Amino acid sequence: MEKEITISELAKLMGVSVHQIRYFEKKGIFIPSYIDDNQYRMYGINEIYQLAHILLLRNVGLSVQTIRDWYDEGTPDDMQRLLEQSVSKMEAEIDRLRTLSGFICKVLDEKEHYGQEADSFQVTQRDQLVLFSWFETDIETELDARMLAKQSDTLPALFKADIHYVYGGGNRVLLCTEMHDIEGDIVLPAGEYLSYRFTIHGVEDLEQHFNQFQAFADHSSFILTGPRILVEKSYLSLFTQESIFYELLARVNRNGNGAMKWEENR
Repeated sequence: MEKEITISELAKLMGVSVHQIRYFEKKGIFIPSYIDDNQYRMYGINEIYQLAHILLLRNVGLSVQTIRDWYDEGTPDDMQRLLEQSVSKMEAEIDRLRTLSGFICKVLDEKEHYGQEADSFQVTQRDQLVLFSWFETDIETELDARMLAKQSDTLPALFKADIHYVYGGGNRVLLCTEMHDIEGDIVLPAGEYLSYRFTIHGVEDLEQHFNQFQAFADHSSFILTGPRILVEKSYLSLFTQESIFYELLARVNRNGNGAMKWEENR
C-alpha cells in the first residue's frame, strides 16, 4: 500500500484547494515527493509538514515571494525578523480596525441622536475643542469641487470627518477638522454651548437656520459669545441621501460678562 497520498487527498487533509497546492508548486515553493507512472503527484509526510509551514506563513501575512526567498537562502534569524514584522503589521491593523469600529459606533450613535433631536435646541456642557484649520473662505463663496481639489495636500478623511465651519466675525469662514492628542490651530474652550441640530436639502437653507438659532437665543435670553461653529456630518447622509446633517454651536454666557475669548494658534 502506498505511503504517499495524492494531491486531492492532501488538499482534503490540509483544508485547502487543489488549485492552491498547484499554485504553490508553480511558484516553486512546494513540490511533490514524486510523480507516479500515471502522472499523479504523490506527497509524503515531509511534504505534509512543508505545506503546513507554507500555510502557516501565508496565514501570518508573508507573501509567496517572501516565503520562496526565505527557502532559498533564509536563516532562523531571518524568520524571526519576518515574524516580528508580521506582528507589527497585525498590531497596526488591529489599531486600524479599532478606530474603524469606533467610527461606526459614532455614526450609529449620531444617527440615533439626530433621529431623536432633529430640529431641536439644547444647552449642553462641552469639552474643549481643538481644531485644525484646513482652509479659509468667506460667507459669500459657495463651496465647490475645485476648491476642495486645491486643498488635496491637506485633505482630511472627508468620508468620516466632521467638517467644522468656524464663523469668526465679518465674512471670514475657516473650514476645520477636529484634532486629538496634538496641537491644533484653533482652541475652543470647554463650557456651555447652545446646540441646534437640523437637516437641510441644500446649503441655500442655511441662512434660515442661522436666523432661527439667533432667534431662539434671544427668546431664551442667552448671550452667545465667540464664533458660531457649524458642524457638517456628511456621513449621516448614508441614512437619508437627500439630506445634509448639521449642528450649529455657540458658547452661552449666562452672566453677560463679555465675549468668550477663543484662541487661534498661528
